[in-house]
Amino acid sequence: MTPHRAALPQAAAAPTLVAVAHGSRDPRALRTVRELLARVRARRPGLDVRLGHIELNEPLLEETLAGLRGAAVLVPLLLGRGHHVKVDLPDALAAAPHLRGLIAAPLGPHPLLATALHARLTEAGWPAPGHTAPGRTDASGRPAVVLAAAGSRDPDSAADTARTAALLTARLGGAPVLPAYASAAAPTVADAVAALRARGHRRIAVASYFTAPGRFAALTAAAAPWIAAAPLGAHEAMARLVLHRYDEALRPGVTLRPPSAPRHRTVLV
Repeated sequence: MTPHRAALPQAAAAPTLVAVAHGSRDPRALRTVRELLARVRARRPGLDVRLGHIELNEPLLEETLAGLRGAAVLVPLLLGRGHHVKVDLPDALAAAPHLRGLIAAPLGPHPLLATALHARLTEAGWPAPGHTAPGRTDASGRPAVVLAAAGSRDPDSAADTARTAALLTARLGGAPVLPAYASAAAPTVADAVAALRARGHRRIAVASYFTAPGRFAALTAAAAPWIAAAPLGAHEAMARLVLHRYDEALRPGVTLRPPSAPRHRTVLV
């Protein structure tokens, strides 16, 4: 059920885009997210773009929301539906009753993510289309991919990762892509690698399905038997996707929750 929200007046400024990152103790994570948002601002000059973290980094989301007035759209820099998207973000918005706002869909799944994943794999050494190991036409000559994600107990999150794996398979011309997880879900990267080896594949890459560097990205990359791609990071496709989710949330007919609305847990997807 969609909560009651009041429409913005025609002359109102565009709502602030609040990009919501998870947060990480890895100092590269904050730098990467800031680089991504710099690309977003470059693509949409004049749009107020802010950053808030769920944990571990400043500014925290509640601090960012406390400093805003008017209207805001929270865009999760998260890759699927899970507890953070379904619970933490609605709770944070509900705890900012001075704002009119809503929550955009998470970044994944979307074909732009497959574009960015493909680019990161190519940078790591993924072969050009049609290339197989010399003299081999069986599975051992064809590379395969483990799509390494953070993991969640929410089945919707796993479904979203599986959809991204299918999009990446299509992007790679049919190369097998198996989802795997760093925590909270199965299979692990090691188990996915073993499954692909059992099918005869010898060149197995790990695609890092993380917005920015961090502990899970490093752990899953270390399990790669062949090449390991960098996290999605500040790729141009990611900047386009952030703005797409923002625009999608503000499509005609969508209105913003007024400050007087009660607490809710509804997420627009």
